[in-house]
Amino acid sequence: MSWVRGTAEGVVLSVHACPRAAKSAICGLHGGALKVRLRAPPVDGAANLELVRFLAGELGVARNQVAIISGMAGRSKRIAVAGVTEAQARALAH
Repeated sequence: MSWVRGTAEGVVLSVHACPRAAKSAICGLHGGALKVRLRAPPVDGAANLELVRFLAGELGVARNQVAIISGMAGRSKRIAVAGVTEAQARALAH
């Protein structure tokens, strides 16, 4: 299964989040998902907010165009991003 899937509105990303990193960064692929290290701790949704903010910045879209659709309490997440093509999303892993 690919870590990025196109939809009518944009893309859905499979993400493996790693909170409490030294800095927020994309670290390639991990088990069929985009691996994202996040500076924020996984407390009170801080890491989820950081993930949305970070991906919005990397993809050049507004934060309200990025939504976590599953995995709010775990490391494996599915993220919907509106207004982005598959090619733009795939560029994140390089």
